[in-house]
Amino acid sequence: MQRNAPPLRTETLRSGGLADSVYETAERDPSLVQLSRLTSTSPGTWEPVSAQQFRDDVMAVAKGFLASGVRFGDRVALMSRTRYEWTVLAYALWSVGVEIVPVYPTSSIEQVRWILYDAQVRAIVVEHENHAMTVAAATDTETPLFAIWQMDLGCVESLIDQGINVDDELIHRHRAAVMSDQVAAISYTSGTTATPKGCLITHANLAAECDILLEGWGGILAEPGVQPSILNFLPVAHIYGLAVVVCCLRGGIRLGHQPDLAPETLLPALTTFRPTFLFAVPYIFEKIFHKARRAAEDAGHVSLFDKAAAVAVRYAEAAERHAIGTGHGPSPSLKVLHSVYDRLVYSKLRAILGGQVRNAVSGGSTLRRELGLFFAGTGITVYDGYGLTETSGAITAQPPGAVRFGTVGRPIPGASVHIADDGEVWVRGDTVFAGYLNNPKATEAVLRDGWFATGDMGHLDDEGYLVITGRKKDIIITSGGKSVAPLPLEEQLRHHPLISQCLVVGDDQPYIAALITVDPEALAHWQSLKGKQPADVSAMTDDEELRAQIQRAVSRANTRVSRAESIRAFRILPNEFSQDDGLMTPTLKLKRRAITGAYAADIDALYMR
Repeated sequence: MQRNAPPLRTETLRSGGLADSVYETAERDPSLVQLSRLTSTSPGTWEPVSAQQFRDDVMAVAKGFLASGVRFGDRVALMSRTRYEWTVLAYALWSVGVEIVPVYPTSSIEQVRWILYDAQVRAIVVEHENHAMTVAAATDTETPLFAIWQMDLGCVESLIDQGINVDDELIHRHRAAVMSDQVAAISYTSGTTATPKGCLITHANLAAECDILLEGWGGILAEPGVQPSILNFLPVAHIYGLAVVVCCLRGGIRLGHQPDLAPETLLPALTTFRPTFLFAVPYIFEKIFHKARRAAEDAGHVSLFDKAAAVAVRYAEAAERHAIGTGHGPSPSLKVLHSVYDRLVYSKLRAILGGQVRNAVSGGSTLRRELGLFFAGTGITVYDGYGLTETSGAITAQPPGAVRFGTVGRPIPGASVHIADDGEVWVRGDTVFAGYLNNPKATEAVLRDGWFATGDMGHLDDEGYLVITGRKKDIIITSGGKSVAPLPLEEQLRHHPLISQCLVVGDDQPYIAALITVDPEALAHWQSLKGKQPADVSAMTDDEELRAQIQRAVSRANTRVSRAESIRAFRILPNEFSQDDGLMTPTLKLKRRAITGAYAADIDALYMR
């Protein structure tokens, strides 16, 4: 089966590069508030940055790069969390025709060494001393690195000083030489199973991605008459976070940067920045839901919250049926209940996000249908999408006004989706990358007559909406020959407030089992309600009451699958998987191979009965 999207109405980038939009916006509307920066003197206060000021910062840093010896066509790496300086540096490098190489700030010495060598990086900007030490340890005679700059030592200011005598016209000549089919970024895959591969993303790829989304979905970014604003907390080393930056700067959207994904720092930033739209991953929506429920429980209002949540789901389901022409929408009595709970519950949840968000996007992995319905019922419609590094971001998205929760939408304009005979999802369109750096064999394996074979499994429903069922390489084959997709079970288990993460295992084993981690904050809350003495997860892995709670969640998840696919045993682990221990990607997906290696003894114990 194949699904084609409507043809493109917007003109894709045919000449020039991504940096041009910064100069054009500053010329057209110099006073436009293009970004906001947290002030160092007044916590929680955001300082506006005009289009003209941002252009001047980009120009000045671009001069510094030229003065320092960076040349057109060079590759310069950026190793940093999501912050204003990263965006200035990226656009300065694009202004002089340099290919940027984003590096995850959590990368190991081995990963950095490979990227510096594979991309033949000429210079690198790091955020702080720890990164500088990683780069120093990773550098050898095969790495042509001639310079390293450090953000927290004022490298932006020093570059500006270094380029003070460079003429503006030299920057403009470099910028004019950039072609749309030139590589803008070499974006490395997360390396969940093997050596990271460098995806060649062109200026045209990223421009097409952002311009298509801005034309088709721009109307849901803010209320009419309000300038859209987005706080980007996604890692800019990932294509998702990078695309958000480019979309904002091409679309006149006020952009803020938040380097920390931890709820205790992210939520206050959202409250003070007050975005009109949210780009996030399912993990963030799950955390918001569980945090809101725990707050209600602490206040003695958990019954009210649960009733409100059930009404939100019912209301959203009725609205969904009406939107797709299979129902009449919410009944009068349901509307009354919804109105009451909006005042008592939903408005407070919206306030957590700053009070202005009415629409959001979830990417990175599929958002659970029930969670999407819940947020829609509270007044925040989450548009789930699907894409990969190789597709420059989203290749499918939920159409405005026609969301089908539990799916990842339809192909974006100009794109096509095809389901291969074995269930693999193939896609094509202007956002599909140019290939893997220095790896023609890997490129040939995934690019077939214009189609990109994603490695994901899925199907198209009767309206052409794509449903992702898991990664092709993640399918578990038990010793009895049963094929099991782990994703549905894992998503269902994560819905339980105590469960943080879940990895389903069972390859070449007689039955399916699971490794489960517990949310420390949720555990402390549960212990308090139960009158138990506070204890870390590591001391609770064999607690009978805790195991009984998890067993109920497992039994509930098992009702959705066959006996052969059900979880027969589980193990509660003493710690959560994290990026720091190399068990999660920067977009918070589990690295299955790394986890099964690190916890091989625990997995073996699940089958020693």
